[in-house]
Amino acid sequence: MSFAGFPVAALDFYDDLELDNTKSFWEAHKHVYADSVKAPMAALTDSLAEEFGPAKMFRPYRDVRFSKDKSPYKTHQGAFVPVAPGAGWYVQLSAAGVMVGAGFYDAGSNLARFRAAVDDDVVGEQLRTLLTGLDGFEIGGERLKTTPRGYAADHPRIDLLRHKSLTVSTNYGFEPFIHTAELAERVRADWGATRGFVDWVAARLG
Repeated sequence: MSFAGFPVAALDFYDDLELDNTKSFWEAHKHVYADSVKAPMAALTDSLAEEFGPAKMFRPYRDVRFSKDKSPYKTHQGAFVPVAPGAGWYVQLSAAGVMVGAGFYDAGSNLARFRAAVDDDVVGEQLRTLLTGLDGFEIGGERLKTTPRGYAADHPRIDLLRHKSLTVSTNYGFEPFIHTAELAERVRADWGATRGFVDWVAARLG
């Protein structure tokens, strides 16, 4: 199917799921999830695959084995285009609307390589320049509260060295275009704007 936007029913579905996160609700409304959430998300990512690569759509079920929160279902639907282990582009739908992002959520065993690159005066400043140029994006990710071992507290890029994950994101919220085919072009433009950052990350984590 061609992408025509997310219907209002998709947002309503997640509004209701936040209030009634139970198997009985899911079973009674799984057709809404399939038609209004899963199918449009697949169409959206398929329309972007030629330029950015195929996406992985995350399962709607939560892993509750080690969580105090035993709610069985995720209250959002995400899709991820990997370009390196734990790194790539992301799009998410929830009751709060649509959000897009890029970066890495888990450096894994390559965290030392990432920090070594940030430590380099030339390569590290390339990253800072790339991030500074991303107007309209919020920088996020898990960060240490202390100084990473082996680095000085007054390092010129200590803010970046503290990152264990590093992402940029922008939130479309409830903008009318999320319900139309225009959303695909917005995602295309914003993912394209982050390509330099994603390429920098992929070169260090790939």
